[in-house]
Amino acid sequence: MSEAATARAPATRRRVVWRLVRLAWLAGYGLFILLPVTLISIYEVAAPPITPLMVIRAIGGEGLSRDWVDIEDMGQAAPRSVIASEDNHFCEHWGFDWGELTRVIDETDDDRPRRGGSTITQQTAKNLFLWPNRSYVRKAIEAYVTLMMELMLDKRRILELYLNEIEFGPGIYGIEAAAQHYFKKPAAKLSAREAGLLAAILPNPRKLSADKPGPKTSRKANTIVTRTQQLGPLFDCVPEIAWTKR
Repeated sequence: MSEAATARAPATRRRVVWRLVRLAWLAGYGLFILLPVTLISIYEVAAPPITPLMVIRAIGGEGLSRDWVDIEDMGQAAPRSVIASEDNHFCEHWGFDWGELTRVIDETDDDRPRRGGSTITQQTAKNLFLWPNRSYVRKAIEAYVTLMMELMLDKRRILELYLNEIEFGPGIYGIEAAAQHYFKKPAAKLSAREAGLLAAILPNPRKLSADKPGPKTSRKANTIVTRTQQLGPLFDCVPEIAWTKR
């Protein structure tokens, strides 16, 4: 090989490597941008078959109990209770409740928040698409997916997805499976108290129990029931659970 050819070889290899890096970056960027949008468009009309969390838990030896139920068939008690417990301003925000997040930061003790500040949309994005650990990468993807969900889906569908995918205990996913597991009845027949107990265990469903609640869980359920009677128009974005005077 001539000296000129020898000198050109490293430069050629660098160009090839750089092209491969660019292709990998473009592929990753396209996957990050297009895959969530594609799946969200599918989930607008179809029920998600399974979520990453379900797969991870199943690999770990847990079962998988989930029965999809349309929001108009699950009654008012459960949807109203999770909004009252998890996201009072669900009908008002675009996926992020900055006021609530500020309060969580203000209440942080020793650099660890005492409670979460995620909205129902953020939790739905995490449950449908992401893995259950904390990192800046995951939070960045969650923020993007949250915004896309708010742009592409209405509030009714977001709440419907959330209530059908949220974890209520080891191997228990969705409000229908939770109602059957804890109270031996369909979600549509849950009382306000029972729905409040299910909402009360959501911050830690793998350790708390809705059918055998401790004093703290019981008090929280009472608070949730009271809130559902006070939020009024804050339910109006979901007609199936909209406030009606009785």
